[in-house]
Amino acid sequence: MKILILQHARSEHSGSFRNFLKSDNHAFFSVHLDEGEKLPDLNNFDALWVLGGPMDVWEEDKYPWLLKEKIFIHNAVKNNEMPFLGLCLGHQLLAEALEGKCGKGHTPEIGVQHIDLTVEGVKDPLFKGMPQSLICLQWHGAEVQKIPVGAANLATSKDCRIQAMRWGEKAYSVQFHIEVEIDTVKNWSKIPTYLQALQSSLGENGAKKLQTDCAKNIHTFNSLAKQFYENWIYVAETS
Repeated sequence: MKILILQHARSEHSGSFRNFLKSDNHAFFSVHLDEGEKLPDLNNFDALWVLGGPMDVWEEDKYPWLLKEKIFIHNAVKNNEMPFLGLCLGHQLLAEALEGKCGKGHTPEIGVQHIDLTVEGVKDPLFKGMPQSLICLQWHGAEVQKIPVGAANLATSKDCRIQAMRWGEKAYSVQFHIEVEIDTVKNWSKIPTYLQALQSSLGENGAKKLQTDCAKNIHTFNSLAKQFYENWIYVAETS
């Protein structure tokens, strides 16, 4: 499989998922939209991944490429029926590309937390073999507030109702992170917007605390990420 990956920050890559892709000999190609790189021809790829980033989906005046990206996602998912995976910002971009609605969350979610699968999530192949309550890394202040017509809400938390969704048969997105690596917090803390949000929620030593919490749970993150990845690949490759 040849996967196109849209990135919005150099340090916010696909994390542990990269290792699984390499092990399975899947080809993947990253486009760095925040660095001015252009969107390629969709027909050259079998699937689309859209990752996180420090910008908000509605900041089109500040980041004009966001509008083009939403159209690109719409074409990939709705017109081309391409397998899709969105993480964090990518989750919100999928919602907006399909005429859902995003906005500021009432309570930012930052830290190692839990999400719970919905009734639909428990039955969905994306979460096959995974616990109904998942530990994850949260680091967001915006959220999907209105799910697109025809989409299913697969997971939820007390502060964010739509934590995962499916549209159609092969388009998935999640607000949370399980692709965590041992240096994820260190790398993301170098992004000023992320560091400010982290310290606002967890205090001046928030980065150190979150680094410690992630290190304690890294084996769980890796196990969940592996199962999640294998499930997504299975769905993507099933006709």
